Order: sequence, then structure tokens, then C-alpha cells
Amino acid sequence: MISAAPLVECVPNFSEGRDQRTIDALRAAVSDIPGVQLLDVQTDAAHNRSVLTMVGDPEATGNAAFAAMRVARERIDLTKHSGEHPRMGATDVVPFVPVSGTTMDDCIALARTLGERVGKELEIPVFLYARAATRPDRVLLPEVRKGEFEGLRGRTLDPDFGPPRVHPTAGATAIGARPFLVAFNVYLDTQDIAIAKEIAKQIRTSSGGLPGVQASGFIVDGLAQVSMNLLDIDITSPAVVFNAIKARAEKRGVGIQKSEIVGLIPERGLIGAAESLLRLSNAGDHVLETKIRAFAPSGTAAAGPSLDGWIDELAGGAPTPGGGSAAALAGTLSAALVAMVARLTIGRKAYATVEARAHEILAEAEQLRTELRRLVDEDAAAYEGVTRAYKIPKSDPGRAAAIDEALLAAARPPAVVVKRGRRLLALAQTIEQIGNKNAMSDARVAGMLAKTAIDGASENVNANLAGMSEPARAKASGLG
Repeated sequence: MISAAPLVECVPNFSEGRDQRTIDALRAAVSDIPGVQLLDVQTDAAHNRSVLTMVGDPEATGNAAFAAMRVARERIDLTKHSGEHPRMGATDVVPFVPVSGTTMDDCIALARTLGERVGKELEIPVFLYARAATRPDRVLLPEVRKGEFEGLRGRTLDPDFGPPRVHPTAGATAIGARPFLVAFNVYLDTQDIAIAKEIAKQIRTSSGGLPGVQASGFIVDGLAQVSMNLLDIDITSPAVVFNAIKARAEKRGVGIQKSEIVGLIPERGLIGAAESLLRLSNAGDHVLETKIRAFAPSGTAAAGPSLDGWIDELAGGAPTPGGGSAAALAGTLSAALVAMVARLTIGRKAYATVEARAHEILAEAEQLRTELRRLVDEDAAAYEGVTRAYKIPKSDPGRAAAIDEALLAAARPPAVVVKRGRRLLALAQTIEQIGNKNAMSDARVAGMLAKTAIDGASENVNANLAGMSEPARAKASGLG
């Protein structure tokens, strides 16, 4: 049984979706590592690709990813590989995602450690991407993978780790750190791939479409498919994307046959879709598993600290949780109140003219509530890194740099709280104007809490940056 914390998720993608023996070998490589749980294996023969989802202790998860990558290098030959999905490596991409008790910076460090090991021991060039990227042109995976295996074979490369040429059969690999990503495919009721490609172009971020969406068009199982990566479902949810595709397809006289998730999705992504499709105002309050977790015995993996327990921790003598977590909690409470007022507005005849807008506010408030609640924990985890850095002996020449790096990392969660708090303040002010007048005071309290979140998080950002030994680096971070 895996402990509740710390946990990271790893979702390696392998260029094999047809040979069951290779897929079984990849599965076994992960399952053999103690401290890691293989949650899901998705295979697609048309894409000729498999996606494994695992969670576990950070170090163990890195070891499991390496073990699977070794199997992929031994068993997958890209010179004999073909499939619908773009790829540049036998192990094409390995992202790490913080789950609990870990931060994005922890996952960045994990990506770099794995990348260095893969470059040295497997002799595969590794490009760091997403939050781990060392260059702006390597943040987006499609840019890193441009040209694919065949286009990279004859080139001299400049990888972050490993040799300057692709491995002759295993190619190259992208390793990185990112928020939860959802692979989401929508099948159109047509064989016309041009329609899928055109819709994909219209909705993807790079063409000025929806934020946080990568999209391409393929033919899969005889149907035109819009294949997507949703980079942040708290910004653009599966429901928003589905409705956007549906509207564009209907304009062309085409319907949607089905959609599918590849890998796993946080439950909030499905709850949000249910609320949108069914026009539910309270889906999140009626999910059985959520209620079970809320009453899970203390100390089990499903349980978190009670509110009273968390407040006791806040009042204790430890530096975490502290003001940054409290600011994020204020934002969480603000979002909850905005959602409440929106729900008290929806379905009331007196507010029928603003119901559509109230639904939009509700959906966004719930997304912000989820993200800010996560930031309560991320802020505390990030500041624990500062505490560790200050414990480095003063005689260590790397102490100052380590402290600066930790302070910079600790400034990032409250900087996000500031941004989300500003959006929440706007939502609170809007729902106060258009929402149920009987809940006007609740909307005002939501606005006050949003301002508290903004002010409190700003104070934490500035305090962390002020403690850095290099003011120029603090200023260049853009966080202050």
C-alpha cells in the first residue's frame, strides 16, 4: 500500500500499441518496483502507442520510469514502427506530475535526474520540456518532437542530456514536469479527415483557439478523430472542448459519434462535464466517493486533515502551514461562496435572463476552488524546501544558491494565488450584481475573501523574493 504522501504521477508514452508481449514487459517493469502503483495501461493499435499511468514515491517512480524505458530501448525499433500518432522515441515522452506532498519543483528535479541517467546509461538523447524546459523553444512538446524520428536521424542534436544523435532504434525522448494533462479524443461521424484537421486547427491554442489545448486530426478506426491534449483542465475543461467541437462539426453537417479519455483524468474534470451537460447545479455535492473520502478514518490514504486539525497545525510552532497557505484558503473560501451564490441563482424564475451567465460563473468558480485548495498544500510543501535550505551548513559554498532557489520556488504558489484571486474578485463582483439578491451579502464576503487572498499572497511573494541574496534574479523572476 502506498502512503498518502509524498506522491507523484508519471505517465510515460511508448511507441508500441500492437505487440502484447512488449506491452506486458513494460507493465512488468513498472510493477516490479516497490513503492509504485501502476494505475492504468491504455493501448491504441491505430496510433501504435501505449500510455502507462503510475503513482508513487518520487524516487521509486523515477526508478520505475527508467526500468520501463530500458525495456522500450531493448524491444521497440522505430525503424520498423508506424502509427497515426507523432513520435520521436521508443519512449516518446515521460512527464512527472505533483500529486500530494510534492511540488512542481520536485517534479522538475525528478525529470532532470531521470534525464541525466537515461542519457548516460541508455545512451538516448533527452530533451527537457514543459515546466522542466531549459529553453523557451522546448516548452511545448510538438516543438520538441518536430520532424519526428525520421527527421531527427540525420541531424546533430543539442539535447539536455545524452549523445548528440538519436539512438539508432530508440530515437530520442522528452522528459518533463507539468500539471495534470488529459488526453482526450473526439470521433466525428465522418471519414473526412479534412473536417477533423480544420476543427483541430480552430480550437488549438497555437492557432488562436482555446487556451491550453493541443489538437490534431487523424483517421482512426475508419472515423475522423480530433485528438487533443488538454494541458490544464482547470482552464479549459473537457466539456468546453467537446461543446466547441460539436458546434463546429454541426456547422458542417457532421455529428459526434463518441469521445474517449486516454489514460486517467482527475474526477473534477468529469464532474464539471456532468454539470455542463446535465445542467446540474450541485453534482460535486452528490458524488459517493467524495463523501466516503470525507469520512475516511484519520491516517488512511483517502483522508486529509480535518478543518480543526488544519487550523491547529496553522496555530502551531512550525513555519508551515503559514500565511501563504492561509491566503490560498481564503481564496478557496471565496470561490466556494461564489459557487454557492451562483447555485442559489440558477433555476430561479426571477433570474432566468442571467441563468446562462450564472452557469458560467459556477463552472469557473468550481475550477478555481479546486486549484486554490491544491495551492493550500503546495504553498506549505514549497516553503518546507526553504527550511531545508537554511539547514545547510554555512560553510557549504552552495548554501546561498540553494536558499535562493528554495525562496524562488516558495514564491511561485502564492504568485498563482494572486492571479486566481484577481479572477475570483471579478466573479464575486459580477455575481453580486446579477445574482440572487437574498445572497448579496455572501457575494460581498466572497469579494472580501478574494481581496484577502490577493493581499496575503502578494505579501508572501514579496517576503520570499526579498530574502534572496540576488535581487536581480528576484526581479527577473517576474513574480513580484
